[in-house]
Amino acid sequence: MRAAQVVRLDGPLAVEINEIEEPTEVGVFGPQILVEVHAVGVSFPDLLMSKGEYQLKPALPFTLGVDFAGVVRSAPEGTGFAAGDRVACVGANGGATELVGLGKDTVFPLPGSFTFAQGAALPMNYLTAQFVLKERGQLLPGETVLVNGAAGGVGTATIQVAKGYGARVIAVVSNQEKADFARAAGADEVVLVDGFLAAVKELTGGAGVDLVVDVVGGDMFKDSLRSLATQGRLLVVGFAGGSIPEVKINRLLLNNTDVRGAAWGEYAMTRPGYMTAQWRELEPMMASGVIDPPIGATYRLEEFGRALQEMDDRRTLGKSVLTVR
Repeated sequence: MRAAQVVRLDGPLAVEINEIEEPTEVGVFGPQILVEVHAVGVSFPDLLMSKGEYQLKPALPFTLGVDFAGVVRSAPEGTGFAAGDRVACVGANGGATELVGLGKDTVFPLPGSFTFAQGAALPMNYLTAQFVLKERGQLLPGETVLVNGAAGGVGTATIQVAKGYGARVIAVVSNQEKADFARAAGADEVVLVDGFLAAVKELTGGAGVDLVVDVVGGDMFKDSLRSLATQGRLLVVGFAGGSIPEVKINRLLLNNTDVRGAAWGEYAMTRPGYMTAQWRELEPMMASGVIDPPIGATYRLEEFGRALQEMDDRRTLGKSVLTVR
């Protein structure tokens, strides 16, 4: 079967499509659910893994693909799944192929109202957003959330999950095209990066925001910290801007604010049942329509390298998706 693989750590355009063996119903860790993959999400960890820059460093060659959606071919008894079920799935890697074997904690029921492309856009981004906002951010209804990098996959997911929790959302983006995209995803207000601190202060009557969700880091970090209200929380999710900022902790003391790390992957994947509970928390938002994953671009599996390169060039909007079937 076909698989999008990294055979050398030379970045996106070195990704190859190779033939690999199909998984069996019994894997290394016992019986597993076999899922026929229809769509694969393009994720930032895929990009980093293609360069050898991610904390997870699988042995070469390895298959990309963190989140994906498809149909169950077979499932062990007691998993709650059966052949023919539509599902969304997540894993450390290995989803960018035609058939995948997984444990039940990484497989989730896909509502009939969602396409496979949308299903592939759900797991990593929306479970990350739920973890960041609720577990680490302790978001309350009526609070105001500032989302940096708001037109990307994690950004749009954060907008929608925050709205699902009853928050007001201010999105920060770099241009008008991304502003329109973030607004369509559900943001209440959208501001451009240039001068965003003053704009946020004006929108909040000078008070500032309760939460900042920062996937960018870099030069935006200082003003993101300054945008917090008293007892506000800045959630560090990633560094898409390229550089890792430093914090002068006297600012935290003076304003009674927090900077909190929010790394979903390792936390969730090492706690059995945690992601299943997260998914259940999100299901009412899926049913109400507040969660509606925006698909920015669709590619064929053979174009995985091109999709990653466009992500690296920061040309993507929402979630990019690969079609397998």
